Amino acid sequence: MNKNMISWIITSVITIIYTASAAPVGNLYSDHRAVRNDDILTVLIVESAKAGSESNTKTSKQNSVSASADGGSGALKFLPSFGVNGSNKVGFDGAGGTSREGSLVATISARVIKVLDNGNLAIEGSKVVEINQEKEIIKLSGIVRPQDIMTNNIVYSSSIADAQITYTGKGSVNSGQRPGVLARFLNWIF
Repeated sequence: MNKNMISWIITSVITIIYTASAAPVGNLYSDHRAVRNDDILTVLIVESAKAGSESNTKTSKQNSVSASADGGSGALKFLPSFGVNGSNKVGFDGAGGTSREGSLVATISARVIKVLDNGNLAIEGSKVVEINQEKEIIKLSGIVRPQDIMTNNIVYSSSIADAQITYTGKGSVNSGQRPGVLARFLNWIF
């Protein structure tokens, strides 16, 4: 054996020993997807919603009455002719529209809280991020099929059944966007 071959064998043995000691317990080729209670998985929240509604109404009604007489006959021929004329017109033209658009992109870790009888996983997770005394809170829950979890233990929010995703904020910016007590009271009355 030459020096290069011995060096390669020693390097290979050291690499195998190091890799085996650093590897998690279990098969090196096993899948590390969440399948049991308290397993953790990563959820990529990619939600986009756009809704719109438009309504147009146009109604019209028109009535007309007309009567006419040429005048009297015989001895009453000297009386002026008489006539009735009437008209009625009703119209309505209405239009309305509404639209709403929103999107949310985030990553959150969720915990398996229950394995259902059919093998589906009930998950729940939350995340609080605080920057400059502003808190942003994301909460998530739902049901995931194990086959929807990718091999890197990630699932998209669109693959979660009965998904409940809430995104809220607390802090001075959020408070500044909220109407004051008097404005809320007047809105409640009117």
